[in-house]
Amino acid sequence: MGKHLGERCQPHYFSPPIKSDNFSMIQGQIDFSLLQSNSRPNFSTDSEINEPGLMLRQQGEHNQVVSSSDGFLLIAGTPRIRDARLALQVKQEGWAVLLPRLLAKPTEVLAHLAGRFSLLWLDPRLQQLGFASDRFNTFGYCYRVEGSRVSFASRADTVPTQLEIDPQSIFDYLYFHAIPAPRTIFRGINRLPPGSLLQASPAGVEVTPWWAAHFDEPETGDLKQLGESFRGIVQEAVAREASRPGSTGAFLSGGTDSSTVVGMLAKCSDTPVQAYSIGFEAAGYDEMEYARITARHYGVQHHEYYVTPEDLLTGIPAVAHYYDQPFGNSSAVPSYYCAKLAQSHGITRLLAGDGGDELFGGNTRYAKQQVFTHYQNVPEPLRKILLEPLLRQHWLHVLPFARKAASYIEQANTPLPDRTEQYNLLHRLGMAEVFEPGFMNQVDTGAPMALQRSVWNAIDAGTLINRQLGFDWRFTLADTDLPKVIGTTGLAGIEVAFPLLDDALVDFSANLPPQFKLKGQQLRWFFKEALRDFLPPQILTKPKHGFGLPFGPWMLKHDGLRKQATETLASLGKRGIVRPEFLHSLLQDRLAEHPGYYGEMVWICQMLEYWLQKNAPTFSVR
Repeated sequence: MGKHLGERCQPHYFSPPIKSDNFSMIQGQIDFSLLQSNSRPNFSTDSEINEPGLMLRQQGEHNQVVSSSDGFLLIAGTPRIRDARLALQVKQEGWAVLLPRLLAKPTEVLAHLAGRFSLLWLDPRLQQLGFASDRFNTFGYCYRVEGSRVSFASRADTVPTQLEIDPQSIFDYLYFHAIPAPRTIFRGINRLPPGSLLQASPAGVEVTPWWAAHFDEPETGDLKQLGESFRGIVQEAVAREASRPGSTGAFLSGGTDSSTVVGMLAKCSDTPVQAYSIGFEAAGYDEMEYARITARHYGVQHHEYYVTPEDLLTGIPAVAHYYDQPFGNSSAVPSYYCAKLAQSHGITRLLAGDGGDELFGGNTRYAKQQVFTHYQNVPEPLRKILLEPLLRQHWLHVLPFARKAASYIEQANTPLPDRTEQYNLLHRLGMAEVFEPGFMNQVDTGAPMALQRSVWNAIDAGTLINRQLGFDWRFTLADTDLPKVIGTTGLAGIEVAFPLLDDALVDFSANLPPQFKLKGQQLRWFFKEALRDFLPPQILTKPKHGFGLPFGPWMLKHDGLRKQATETLASLGKRGIVRPEFLHSLLQDRLAEHPGYYGEMVWICQMLEYWLQKNAPTFSVR
């Protein structure tokens, strides 16, 4: 691996993209070599600390600052205490009672907390700093350790230190379409992993998990009783979010998850429920009719917005610029317009249906991976001596069946999680075809898969389905889908909540019989059975979809989108990352061959370039 030859950016300090008291912004720095043990920082809401060895700034209506004689506790979000005795004590004495416990045994305190939150605590006398994120990192911290100094912030681009673009993170972004924790786009700045805790003192810094999913995997269970418990947990989670101050609405895609949330919201609301849907005037992409079925079934007020190519011309740069690092999920722009419509109607909080697939086995890849396990049950002599040598004969590949059989065996012989990446764009296109040689010399192309293997191997599950779910809790939810919704609702100026990721429901999923999640090839069997008398029949039987975006097909027909992409990718081609020849062929040849597939590559390249134009305009790999 070569040395980094890119741009070294100037220090970048507290400058959030929008300023609103609805959102938590935290930035700080502690230097234990300068921090005075007799310091007694006077820290209150909407104030800041700036004294030798310590700087801290915070902004946010929902932030709580609790001071004591020893230090202070900064709470972002809305944590709930699950332990009745501790909850009563906090109610009587205030959150300050947690500070000495966090300093002594933080994992025990955090284990009693639920909801979306982050905590930061400091005791100058004991020279101890700590911060932690919730189970899915929906309120998180980014940080950098430099000797005795720890710099941190709620966004990677506001960590008060010198910011330098990391080529490895650019590669990770193009591989995952996001940058998974613990890496960020900036060299040396890490993102706290989900459910993790950082503790710092003059002796050093330690990052450890305070929560990790454990799947108990009972062999069977009482379907009726489990269904009643499940419905009760979901209803309670939705009602809790709806009872918070402000006006609450809901995303409605027309799938089982969002329909469940909308239905439960209608059940617990005294006023008409406002539901918001996105549509596309493109064959195979629009599922508005399913959203209308749900809206009619529950009698909610349904608001529709049809995204147009013209919306993308302004939405792509706006969304790309908002994130603290490159983010390439193509459904982010539709989500933004959906949230923007809700905000224009006075909605202050949207309930999202994210999590149902990953808790209860709703993704088609779960069933697909089960099919490959059958091959390993074939006697080894038959596999190794007969089938595999026979299918290596190239003359057989003229037969469609033989080609499919050879592909099946190749995939079945590839261990998980590596098998899940066989259709990754970079693997299919070829690294040397996509990247400049100078860029390839600076990155470890095996790093993404190494991270995936480490997460996969750490999952505490004995069955394949639960191991897949635990894997997706990290890469699909915490690193991709939740940042998408949190970011785009934040850009629109409203909050978001995820009732299907309520801690009680996560725990319920971890204790559900595995065969209830994937019954043969039936996805989310228990979820649908438990809601059979609640959801509209058409929703229970509809094919899986989502907020898919017809970006590739639109590019072929819309001159403005094609011009925007051509100019953006030409600019990216000058940075020494992606080969200009590849970008040219992507637009001129490949896109017409398969608009959906290659359109995704155009999208992630555009989002990268727009982010770089705003945050590191002169960056290049030389």
